[in-house]
Amino acid sequence: MDLIKVIAENKQEYKIGFDKDLKSGTIDNQSFNWDVSKINERTFHVIKNNKSYNIELLKANPEEKNFFIKVNGRKFKFAVKDKYDELLKSLGMDNMASTKVANLKAPMPGLVINIAVEVGQTVQKGDALLILEAMKMENVIKSPTDGVIKSITVKKGDAVEKNQVLLNF
Repeated sequence: MDLIKVIAENKQEYKIGFDKDLKSGTIDNQSFNWDVSKINERTFHVIKNNKSYNIELLKANPEEKNFFIKVNGRKFKFAVKDKYDELLKSLGMDNMASTKVANLKAPMPGLVINIAVEVGQTVQKGDALLILEAMKMENVIKSPTDGVIKSITVKKGDAVEKNQVLLNF
C-alpha cells in the first residue's frame, strides 16, 4: 500500500493509504473501512464507522495537487503529495515544476481602471494586480506567480491591446 501525504489548510498532515479495492485503508496507521458510492462526477456518498458523509469536489488543481471539497456542508482545502513528491523534495528538486513568469500581458484589449501594486512589491500567485475594463466589465487581473514587481509598463487610464505587457516580475 503506497501512502500519500495530505496537508490540510491548517498545515496539519495526515498519511493515508488505500488498499487496491479502495474499500479500506489507513489514516496515520489507523485502519478504516468505508463504503463509497459515486453520485455524479463531483459528488460522493461515504459511510465510514456507521456515519454518513456527503462529499462534493468543489475545485481540483491536479497539476499543483490542490483540492477544495465540501463534506456535509463544511469546506476543506488540502494538498496531496505522493512518494515521488517526497523523493523530489528530499533531493532538493521540489520546485522545479513551477514555471518562471517574467511578465504579465493583457488577456484582452481594454482600459486600465486601477493598479493595485507598486514597483518592488512582493506578490503571491492569485493576488490582484490591476483592474482592466473590457466590454463594460471590470476584470481583476491576478498574479500568475509569486514574485516581486520589477516594473509597471502602464498607468491608470491607459488603453491596452491584447498581449501588451502590463508589468514585469
